[in-house]
Amino acid sequence: MNRPRLLKRTHQGDNDMNRQRFLLLIEILILLTGCNMAPKYTKPEAPIPANWPTGAAYKEIKTMPGTTTDAELRWREFFTDERLQTIIKTALDNNRDLKLAALNVQRAQALYGIQRAELLPALSASGTGIKQRVPADLSSDGQAKTTERYDVNLGIISWEIDFFGRIRNLKDQALEAFMATEQAHRSTQILIVSSVANAYLTLAADREILKLADSTLQTQKTSYNLIRRRFEVGLTPELDLHQAQTRVDAARVDVARYTQLVALDVNALNLLVGSAVPGELLPTNLGGVIPPKDISPGTSSEVLLFRPDILAAEHQLKAANANIGAARAALFPRISLTTSIGTASSELSGLFDSGSDTWSFAPNIVMPIFDARTWSALKAITVEREIALTQYEKAIQTAFREVADNLAIRGTINEQLSAQQSLAGAAAETYRLSDMRYTRGIDSYLGVLDAQRSLYAAQQSLISLRLAKLANQVKLYAVLGGGGDQPGIHQGGS
Repeated sequence: MNRPRLLKRTHQGDNDMNRQRFLLLIEILILLTGCNMAPKYTKPEAPIPANWPTGAAYKEIKTMPGTTTDAELRWREFFTDERLQTIIKTALDNNRDLKLAALNVQRAQALYGIQRAELLPALSASGTGIKQRVPADLSSDGQAKTTERYDVNLGIISWEIDFFGRIRNLKDQALEAFMATEQAHRSTQILIVSSVANAYLTLAADREILKLADSTLQTQKTSYNLIRRRFEVGLTPELDLHQAQTRVDAARVDVARYTQLVALDVNALNLLVGSAVPGELLPTNLGGVIPPKDISPGTSSEVLLFRPDILAAEHQLKAANANIGAARAALFPRISLTTSIGTASSELSGLFDSGSDTWSFAPNIVMPIFDARTWSALKAITVEREIALTQYEKAIQTAFREVADNLAIRGTINEQLSAQQSLAGAAAETYRLSDMRYTRGIDSYLGVLDAQRSLYAAQQSLISLRLAKLANQVKLYAVLGGGGDQPGIHQGGS
C-alpha cells in the first residue's frame, strides 16, 4: 500500500543524486577551464635613464614659462596657424597611408572576434530525409523492402572544452595584436601630422629663400649694368665686369634651383594631403607662419612608455607571451564535445509525434604521446618572445635617443639664431661699406663680391635656422607621442 510512495521517494532521491553529480561536474569544468599555461606577464624595466640628459646642450630642458609638459596635447591646440590646421585636417581625411592603417585596425578587430568566438560552442541545425530500397539478399528478413528515415537535429559539433587555456591564450594573442594595430594607427596619424607640418614649414622657408635669391638677382643685375656702363666709358677694368657677371649668373642659378624646390615642396605636400592644396592655404614665407606652442618633456623619461610605437611593441610582447601559453597547452590533452538533440521518424508526418525524440552525446579526448613538432613549436615561440622583448627595449632606447637629440637642438638653437642674426647684420654692414669704398675708388670690386657673397650666405643660413627651430618644436612634439586626436597619454598603457 505504501509502495508507490516509496518508489516516488526513491525516484526523487535519484534525481537529487543526479543533480549533485551534475553540479559537481560543472564545478570541475570551471576549475579545469581556469588553468592557464601562459607565463605571468611582468612589465620589463625600461633600459634607459630615469631622467633626460644634462649638460651644456640641454640648458633649456626644464619647463620654461609659457610651455606645457602635456605630451598628448591635441594637434589642433599645438598648431595654432589656421591655414596649417586646415591642411592637416584634410590630410587626416584623405591620406592613403592613414586609410590603410585604419583598415588594418578593422581587420585585426575582425580576427580577434573570430578567435574570441572559438570559446563558445557553435550551434547548428540540420534536417535530413532518406528513402532507400534494400534488396532481399541484404535484408534481415530475406525480403526486399523500402525504408524511410527523417531527422531534425539541433546540436554542437566538435566544441573544444578549453581545459588548459589554449583557446583563451590564442584569443589573448589576437586581442594584443588588435591593440598593437590600434597603436600603429596612432603612430601613422602622428607621422602624417608632423610630416604635413614639416612640409608646410619647408615650403615657407624655400619660398622665402627664393624671394631672397630673386632680390639678390635684381641687385646683382643693377650692379652689373652700372659696372658695364662704367666699363664702356673706361672707368672700370674688364675684370670687374666679368666678376659682376659671375654674381648675376650665380643668382640666376639659385633662383632656378629654389623655383624647382618650391615646386617639389608643393608636390610633396599634395601627396601627404591626398589632394591639391588650394593656393590661398600655402605659406609665402616663414614670417607669416604662426609658430606652434612650445612644449617641455618634463623631468622624467617615463613619458616615453606611452608613445604609440612603444605601446605597440609592448602589445606584441604580450601577444608573444600568450602564444607561449597556447604552445604549452598543445602538450596536454584536447577534449572536444559533439552533442545533438532532435527527433526522428520513419514517416515525415510522424516526425514530431510523441516518443520520436533522439539525442547523442559524444565526448572525444586526444592525448599527445609523441610529437616532436609541439616541442619545437614551443621553443620557437619562446624565442619569439625574446625577440619581441628585445624589439620593445630597442624601441624605448630609440625613442630616448630621438627625444635627447631634439632636446640638444632645442637647448642650442636660440644661441645659434642669436649669433646668426648678429652675423647677418655684420655682413650687411660689411657689404654696404665695401660697396661704398668701391664706388669711391678706394677698394677693388673683389671686396664687394666677397662681402655680397658672405651676406647672401648669412641670410640663407638665418632662414634655415629659423626653419630648424620650428621643425624642432614639431619633431619634439611628435617624438614625445603627441600629434594624435585621442585624449590622455595613459590611453592604451598598462
